[in-house]
Amino acid sequence: MAAPGAASAGVLFVLALLAAARADTDAGDAAALGNLYSSWNSPAQLAGWSAAGGDPCGAAWTGVSCSGTAVTSLKLSGMELNGTLGYELSSLQALKTMDLSNNFLHDAIPYQLPPNLTYLNLAKNNLSGNLPYSISTLVSLEYLNLSHNSLFQEVGELFGSLNSLSELDISFNNLTGNLPVSMGSLSKVSSLCMQNNQLSGTVDVLSNLSLATLNIANNNFSGMIPQEFSSIPNLIVGGNSFANMPASPPPTLTPPKNPRDQPNHPQGPVSAPTVPDTPIDQDDKKLQTGPLVGIAVGSIAVASCVLFTLVFCLYKARKRNNDESGEPKDIVGSLAVNIERASNREIPIPNNSHENAAVATSDLQPNGKMTPERVYGANGSTAKKAKVPVTATSYTVAALQVATNSFCQDSLLGEGSLGRVYKADFPNGKVLAVKKIDSASLSLYEEENFLEVISNISRLRHPNVVPLTGYCIEHGQRLLVYEYIGNGTLHDILHFSDGMSRKLTWNTRVRIALGAARALEYLHEVCMPPVVHRSFKSSNILLDEEYSPHLCDCGLAALSPNPEREVSAEVVGSFGYSAPEFAMSGTYTTKSDVYSFGVVMLELLTGRKPLDSSRERSEQSLVRWATPQLHDIDLLARMVDPAMDGLYPAKSLSRFADIIAICIQSEPEFRPPMSEVVQQLVRLMQRASIIRRQSDDLGYSYRVPDREGGAGDAF
Repeated sequence: MAAPGAASAGVLFVLALLAAARADTDAGDAAALGNLYSSWNSPAQLAGWSAAGGDPCGAAWTGVSCSGTAVTSLKLSGMELNGTLGYELSSLQALKTMDLSNNFLHDAIPYQLPPNLTYLNLAKNNLSGNLPYSISTLVSLEYLNLSHNSLFQEVGELFGSLNSLSELDISFNNLTGNLPVSMGSLSKVSSLCMQNNQLSGTVDVLSNLSLATLNIANNNFSGMIPQEFSSIPNLIVGGNSFANMPASPPPTLTPPKNPRDQPNHPQGPVSAPTVPDTPIDQDDKKLQTGPLVGIAVGSIAVASCVLFTLVFCLYKARKRNNDESGEPKDIVGSLAVNIERASNREIPIPNNSHENAAVATSDLQPNGKMTPERVYGANGSTAKKAKVPVTATSYTVAALQVATNSFCQDSLLGEGSLGRVYKADFPNGKVLAVKKIDSASLSLYEEENFLEVISNISRLRHPNVVPLTGYCIEHGQRLLVYEYIGNGTLHDILHFSDGMSRKLTWNTRVRIALGAARALEYLHEVCMPPVVHRSFKSSNILLDEEYSPHLCDCGLAALSPNPEREVSAEVVGSFGYSAPEFAMSGTYTTKSDVYSFGVVMLELLTGRKPLDSSRERSEQSLVRWATPQLHDIDLLARMVDPAMDGLYPAKSLSRFADIIAICIQSEPEFRPPMSEVVQQLVRLMQRASIIRRQSDDLGYSYRVPDREGGAGDAF
């Protein structure tokens, strides 16, 4: 009798195990949600959530919906979440709906988003930066709402592949520039809201869209309103500078009617004062037109008085500001635009204080470029104030001198074309790196616009980009403060560190290449406008304790050295990395960075320097020597860095060489964009991961002594 009971218990146990297995969430999804939870500082209101991952589907995490083991929906609107969006959203491969609106999320929208989203709502947060390039890859997206944030910069060409998008709302931000041409490709969009930004140019790209709602109010648009807009049921265009803007109709003024003219005037006696009969032939007509003329003249007079008063108040307020700053500023030329703008939106009336008066005046200024003001250093040196506030910390020269021991030789980390880099140890235990810009390498224009460059660099945020944390402009100094990455440069480890290069295994080298590629992808395809590095080389790739790469000197191309110094400093140090078009014509583009990236991959593959005069003449140039051998498996195996002791998968090596070959094409148009390079390296890493698990199970290694062998055959 016990046997059937035991069998039943066994069946129940198996069913329980199957249920538990079905409940287990995909590991990538669980890790991505755990990363989000950490990025939000582990909020208590998210019941069931854990930074360590877990089982979001089986444990019914707040706001999470699943299909099988995959997370398909994330709805956390109005949950008072405070933090960032992390960097693992792209792992949520099955996510269709993501609603994180009405929270306190900040910083930039990640450049990698869940690839299969159909609904994305990030409205009413404090997100900054620009619209990420990854939006262009969301080909299934139907709804996108990024309104009421702090997004700025120009809108890139993101919409060419969004053929399913029906609703787009980017209103109430600080977006600038012309509308992208790709916006005209939104064939299914029915609702488009872009009001209250600083967008400019014409709106012709929208003329062929089948819209039911279009709101472009309170921008800087100009030109003509397309005739096609007349068919849009819900159209709002006020607060712009269109040449054919429809004039507001005058108020309807109905003169008092003569009781005798009223059709419903009662017959018979009326309880009203008796008026003696008088002739009214001409006088009656005068009474009918007189009120109209009087009201019109009176309205004009009142409007003129109001306009004169407003001009006078603005003039006095601006004059006070000019007296304080010492610089004259013109406001009369933009007054008409200001008044038109003010008539199309609410402007809060401040209290009668000097501070609030300044706020009111700035509210009426045109939404154009800010007039640069000067920042004065302690010795009278100046720099123009940045158009966008600098987010980096301002340091004093004294503080940096103490931290670097007066920039002594013992604190020196390295030297580049713009100056030297020093290690800075602060009293609170924090360690940073300080780049001391050589003033002789900067032109007067570059010195004056130093803060503008710093403002742009301080907004670069990516895991593989060294972040700028501070700056100093005192006493004529130009100093940049960065996070300290303590394991040295890739160049030093490959070429100068005894035994250190042996720690760079094949997988580590591929991982370094992938991280550096992602940094360039971010600069080229996420930043708007694109950031060209101009000095991509192994000495600008810093490695941390885990050998993760961090690209430095990003954005410093704007502080390029003077032409007289360029040959001796910049070109000599980077000649082996320079693309052919730069050597021939001085042209440098994002495709030139791609070429330099290919040279760094060659360094990782061979362990050789880009230029090495100590070698035979035919082998001094790494690119010329290596290019003919990249597609010959026998020659390729002989090129590999001896420090790896033959420990690499042969097929993985061949694919690595294929990527190098397309990056170092002599013609720039044949080189791939960095996003394509990233995809190929990711696929290479994924294949390597699969083979590594298989080889670990079978008990053999990757060793390839000569041409192939072991795990190399599996590729």
